[in-house]
Amino acid sequence: MKEVGSKKFSFSKILMYGFLTLASLLSLFPFYWMFVMATRPSAAYNSIPPTLTPGNMLVENFQKVLQQIDFFGAMWNSLILCVVVTIVVLLISSLAGFAFAKFKFPGKNILFIAILLTMIIPPQLGLIPQYFLIAKAGLLDTLQGVMILSFLNPLGIFLMRQYISGSISDELIEAAKLDGASNFKIYWKIVLPIILPAFATLGIIVFTSVWGEFLWQFTVLRDPEMYTIQVALASLNNTFKVDYGMLMSGVFWATIPLVIIFLLFNKLFIASITEGAVKS
Repeated sequence: MKEVGSKKFSFSKILMYGFLTLASLLSLFPFYWMFVMATRPSAAYNSIPPTLTPGNMLVENFQKVLQQIDFFGAMWNSLILCVVVTIVVLLISSLAGFAFAKFKFPGKNILFIAILLTMIIPPQLGLIPQYFLIAKAGLLDTLQGVMILSFLNPLGIFLMRQYISGSISDELIEAAKLDGASNFKIYWKIVLPIILPAFATLGIIVFTSVWGEFLWQFTVLRDPEMYTIQVALASLNNTFKVDYGMLMSGVFWATIPLVIIFLLFNKLFIASITEGAVKS
């Protein structure tokens, strides 16, 4: 009976790993196809059957990108934008999450619900009034004008509040208060080290969302010197005849920083995901 049970368990494990492998390959295929198109001429984009093997034009296509746009300048602008927004969002969200999770004050639940309700408002709805506010403040064509409206992140506040509620006990906070620690010292010395996995998860989410955001950046930035990478790549598509090899090459190299960020914080990201499973 034990042998049969172990065989069934082994078969289920093989089936599970086979399914996960297949799902991983399917999710990675768009990135592989993007790389293939970045190494091929534009005609390969519409070829039938589709071209699935890399070519030898990766450097040539990237040189065309460099001739059309200030690629590295746009990458630098995007990097500054994403790093600043991510750091500020992490600080504001963790402080707000700490307050909502461990403090009592009038209207706490109503305020928290109001913050969550902002998540259901389409961002396009506030585009025009936000544009006039930024224009009135003299922040058009500046990275400050792009980033200032991204500092308050309702999803980040919600995630931090939930994580802090489940991972930090009230007794630990009370013990720190009895020792004379201020609220900020409790946050800095106790809360912050514990929530590093959640920091990594939220940081990856914010960084990738800001890096890939286009509409608001395109609305605020009109000076080519201030273009982020998304706006700069969109300018490659302004001609009647699109060079898809060149376009895919630019998109491919613009994706590399996201891969690097994920690899750097991969362990903390996985730790945050699996912590709930370990507790249960």
